[in-house]
Amino acid sequence: MRYVVGYTPNERGADAVALASALARAQGAQLDLVYVVKKGVPHAAQDVGQDAGHVGAGEQAVLDAQREGLSLVPEDVSVEFHVRQAESFAAGLIEAAVEYHAGLIVVGAASSGLFKRHTVGSVANALLHASPVPVALAPRGYRRTEAVTRLTLAVGQRMGADAAIDVAIAAAQRRGAPLRMVSLVELDAEGDSGEVVNAAHIHANTVLTEASHRLPDGHNVSVEVAHGRTIEECIDDLEWDDGEIMIVGSSRLAEKNKLFIGSTANKVLRALPVPMVVIPRDYERVDSP
Repeated sequence: MRYVVGYTPNERGADAVALASALARAQGAQLDLVYVVKKGVPHAAQDVGQDAGHVGAGEQAVLDAQREGLSLVPEDVSVEFHVRQAESFAAGLIEAAVEYHAGLIVVGAASSGLFKRHTVGSVANALLHASPVPVALAPRGYRRTEAVTRLTLAVGQRMGADAAIDVAIAAAQRRGAPLRMVSLVELDAEGDSGEVVNAAHIHANTVLTEASHRLPDGHNVSVEVAHGRTIEECIDDLEWDDGEIMIVGSSRLAEKNKLFIGSTANKVLRALPVPMVVIPRDYERVDSP
């Protein structure tokens, strides 16, 4: 099992490495730190030693990034560092994920965001509209490297999102992590609020029943319905563990086997205090996050 980590030698890169390490520890995965350079830009091989003679600024930048990136990974996590040439950072990460048969791409939030909140930068935005594998987004300032302690799955209010459900159940089963099913209900939605909340409870419990049948006896699995006037209020209505991640599915508008984050997931992302993993529509997992 391999996870591709979009690495740059800055705060965003450190956030991505921390989240990837937490996920790798929970799932027994290898990390592939990928440093992307523009096509045609000279760069040094990763095994250039101290006696290799003079290296240019571009080569030295790669060597510095390798040293800094690898130093952030805990000793018990297997890791490799790669340099790839690509037209864009997102393209390089997607190409690497396909080549390595990775189960996940991990990136950090934009540097301009609020601390411990998500701001979707150009790289994350490109991945959320094109990646054929799940994408994990670390909130700004994320530094936890201990193994993930709980998975929360956003089940929505309608049937579907089977790919996200499958990934969440498989990930929870692999390492025995507790799984929480959450339905978010905006009370200003059309229709009677009581009926909307009741429908959300029914659907969430339907998904819970399915998950319970697929998980080992005694596995910790639960369901919650959070409601408020806005999605942000719904998120605030829930309790979040420090070691938690949230899993959501792509919009139904997404192309088959591609990501496309819908308006509700986008609102969730901007209010969420924990990492989010987005699963492509109809995704057939290589390995779950």
